[in-house]
Formats: sequence, structure tokens, C-alpha cells
Amino acid sequence: MKQIVSLDRKIQSLYPLALASILLLGTTRLIFDGLKSNNSYVFQKYGRQTRAQQQHVVVSPKDLIDESCNVFEGNWVWDNVSYPLYEEQSCPYLVKQVTCQKNGREDSLYKNWRWKPNGCDLPRGKRLMFIGDSVQRGQFESLVCMVQSIIPKDKRSLERIPPRKIFKIKEYDASIEYYWAPFIVESISDHATKHTVMKRLVKLDSIAKHGKHWEGVDYLVFESYVWWRYKPTINATYGNPDDVQEYNVSTAYRLALNTWANWIDSTINPQTQKVFFMSMSWEWKGGSNENCFNETYPIQDSPSYWGSGSSLEIMDIIHDTLSGLKTNVKFLNITRLSEFRKDAHTTIYGERKGKLLTKEQRADPKNFADCIHWCLPGVPDTWNEILYAYLLKSHQNIS
Repeated sequence: MKQIVSLDRKIQSLYPLALASILLLGTTRLIFDGLKSNNSYVFQKYGRQTRAQQQHVVVSPKDLIDESCNVFEGNWVWDNVSYPLYEEQSCPYLVKQVTCQKNGREDSLYKNWRWKPNGCDLPRGKRLMFIGDSVQRGQFESLVCMVQSIIPKDKRSLERIPPRKIFKIKEYDASIEYYWAPFIVESISDHATKHTVMKRLVKLDSIAKHGKHWEGVDYLVFESYVWWRYKPTINATYGNPDDVQEYNVSTAYRLALNTWANWIDSTINPQTQKVFFMSMSWEWKGGSNENCFNETYPIQDSPSYWGSGSSLEIMDIIHDTLSGLKTNVKFLNITRLSEFRKDAHTTIYGERKGKLLTKEQRADPKNFADCIHWCLPGVPDTWNEILYAYLLKSHQNIS
């Protein structure tokens, strides 16, 4: 018990450290290039942020999340003073799938948009364990990049213990982890590197193999969507592991979440653990290539916009499942704010089947542009800022 309390205090002490690190990044990094001059299109259209205007660091969690502040409603505002929060080359832990500029993307404006919620602003900093698919892995990498810059090299490390990635902060005996589980429940796609979305077989009532790795974790952040949406039906088992049947995806998704919900209610200790569920951020379709290729600005001045790739039916299933839980699980609905960012996807500057696209593939964006994954730095940084707002509020409520 003493060890648990000691670890909890060490973890809590990391909050001001992370906050200070991002503040340092935000107040010392100025990004100037030809695209960011006073004569550029961006400055003429959106104006230039000054340091006096940078008031988005708030100390009191009371001011962050209350009746007057909905962190999921707002606008993307141009900010080249404090964004990006880090650069690709400054973070050695990014996979090739998200390093868009290293992979050849020439424009960089997508890195300088800050999410401005209605009625309040977001703090900096974060830490925890992520569970899900490669989109969730991007959020994990975003968080690691934000924290690692202020930790000495000899006091941090990244281990790969499939299906996990573990970023350790030795001085604080703390870690940020990622766990590959694209369906949350067990499936034949659970190998961290040898898997394909085209062959899907999900065990809708099985979660124990995964769950043993989640027990006792202080903060759990779940996400699962992309792999369910490959086709309208999916092969799965429920009950008899040898009885494979074809399920409608919505039916299968509901059964899988029920299995997850039962695990949450039977395993989670709400006094020592906090659980979050991230909503979907799905494929953007539009533009001349029927995808996100060559899109360089967010969707603006369209408050009622809702993307075509996100399933309201799946959202309803998540809502029903979370509403039926005895354990409090916070739903972080980042779908709509992410849908505005058609400019921030990896497009042709990422990977397919573990390899960067060839010249021939890049010349065919209609078939090869990736409008699901996000460049880093980018949109997942904002998801983490929102997550941190809730973690900070939770921490203050416990203290």
C-alpha cells in the first residue's frame, strides 16, 4: 500500500514538470520561414498571434472544465508563436508513418493551428497508458514527444515489448505506455507488427489476455474504430471459439464493448484508476482527388460541419455502453473538432504496409493518400491537451 501511495505521489509530481516543459517550449520557440511572413496568405487571412495574445495557459482547473467551457466546441486558430509544441527532428520516438516533412511534405502550415475552445483555454502537459490501434499510437507518440524534451537522455528510455511500447521516466518511476489492441477485445490481429486489416476475426467475448496488462494502471485511455469499418460485416466468434459467424459490424461492435464494459466494472478500482474513451477520428473525403491530398487549410466558418466518415450509429453504441457502466468512464469526443482538419493528415507522406510510398504510389493520391492517420506534430497534440485538462481537474479533485 505504501508503494502505491509513493508511486501515485511521484506520478502526480510529474504534472508540474510536464506543464513547465510545454510552457518552456511555447514561450521560447518562434518559427519563421517564407510561408509565415507578414505578406503570406495565412497572415492576411488569419492575422498574427502575439505573445500578449497567448493566454491559453490556465492554472485553475475550475476555469478549464465547467458549465461555461465545452472543450470540444470551438475553432482552430492560427498560432505560429507557441505552435508547434515540438518538431519532428527533436523527437526520436516518432515512426515513419507520421513524419510527414521528413517524408517529403513541403508545406508546414498544418503544424501551426491551435484548438481554441469556446469560453476557456487549455493547459499544457499530460501522461498515461493508451490502448487501441495506430491512430491511438499517434496520440501516444504525441504525448511522448511533448514530455521527452525536458528529461535528460540517461533518465528516459523507450522499450518495445510487443504488443506494448513503454516510455519510462526513471527519476519519477513513471511511464507512458501504448498497447496495441485494434478491436480492444482479442482478435487474430493482435500481433504488434504482423497483422492485416483485410483478414479480420474478432473474439467478441474474450478480453482476458489484454486485460491482464491493464490491471493496476493509473490512467487508461481506450480507442477502437478504424479496424471495425473496413467492411459492413465482420467474422467473429461469441461463446464457442470454433463457431465463426459473420456479424453486422454495429452488432459486433456493441457485443465487444459489452465485454469491455464488464471488464471495466469488474476490474477497475475507481479510487485509484481513471478511465477515458476517445471517440473516432475518421477518413476525410473530398477535394479534387476525393481525399485529403493537397488540402492545406482547415475547414473554417462552418459551425454545423460534420464529416461523412464518422458513424453516428457507432457513437450511439459508445454512448449507450458508457451510460450503462457502474464505473465512471470519461468520453472524450474529439470527433467533430478533428473533422475540421482536412489539412493535417499524412496523405502521401506516410507508410503503407510498413514502407514509405514509392514515387509511383505518391503520383496516384486518389488511391494511395492516407486520410486516416495524422502528421506529427499535429492534431493528436490537441487531443492530449484536452486529456490533460481532465487529468489536471481529476488530480485537483483528489488532492
